[in-house]
Amino acid sequence: MEFGQNGIEVTRQPEASFAARSELMGKLSELIKHQGWTQKEAAAKLGVTQPRISDLTRGKIDLFSLDTLIDMAAVAGMKPHIVLAARV
Repeated sequence: MEFGQNGIEVTRQPEASFAARSELMGKLSELIKHQGWTQKEAAAKLGVTQPRISDLTRGKIDLFSLDTLIDMAAVAGMKPHIVLAARV
């Protein structure tokens, strides 16, 4: 077991969440760019505020939960799904 400076156990679990959030943010940013939406238009279409779209397009990953990004992708018409694979 490994512990950080704050005494909380350090696990590898966040790496999976980080990777999923990163991929979702990239896909949503690509969609916004491809559609030619302004941040204001994207916010209206995705049901969030314009500052949230700004955070998204600037890659502020720590400001987004996996749930939020999955919901945004679903509202955008994407079909997010989770694939689990065993480690070899």
